[in-house]
Amino acid sequence: MVERAVAWLRSYRCGVVLSEQACVSGEVPDAIGWKGSCHSVLVECKVSRSDFLIDREKPFRRKPQSALGCERFYFTPRGMISVSELTAGWGLLEIWGKKVELVHPSDRRLRTAAGLRHEMNMLLASLRRVEVRIEPQTITDFLKWKNRIAAYNGGLLPQGVEPTESEPNHYLNRPVMSR
Repeated sequence: MVERAVAWLRSYRCGVVLSEQACVSGEVPDAIGWKGSCHSVLVECKVSRSDFLIDREKPFRRKPQSALGCERFYFTPRGMISVSELTAGWGLLEIWGKKVELVHPSDRRLRTAAGLRHEMNMLLASLRRVEVRIEPQTITDFLKWKNRIAAYNGGLLPQGVEPTESEPNHYLNRPVMSR
C-alpha cells in the first residue's frame, strides 16, 4: 500500500517523495511528497480500522502543531472509514482494485512552522544518508555528473542528455516579483 501511496503522490505532482523515513518528532510518515513552493503532502496508509483508531491517538495527531504535511491524507481500503471519522482538515484516499480514488480533499494549510522545521530535518537527514552511501564523493560532485561526462566526451554531452541549466526544475524557479 505504501508503494501505491508513493505512486499517487507522484501523480499528484510531487517531485520529491520519501517513504517510511523517521522524523525528529517521532512521526514516521508512510509517504510524504513535496511540490513547488515547499508544499508538502502526507499520506498515512491504514489497512484496518484498529490501525486507523490507534493512529489517531499518536502524540503528533492529538497535538498536530508539530505534525508534517500542508495536506494530510489517510489512505485506506474502500469503505473502511467514513469522511465523518476524519480528523479536522484531513483528506481521504481509498484503494479498490488497482484504482486510487480521492474521496475527500485535505485542507491545504495544515502545516505549522514547527512542522516545516521537522520536514527540513527529515530531508536533511535523508540527504546525509545519500551522502554517506556515495562517499568519498560529495552530493555536490554527484549532482555535477553531467559535467564529468561532458569533460570525458571532449565537451559534449551524450545525445539526448540536456545541460543542467536546461533541465526543468520548478524547485529552483524564482518567484516572479510583481511591480
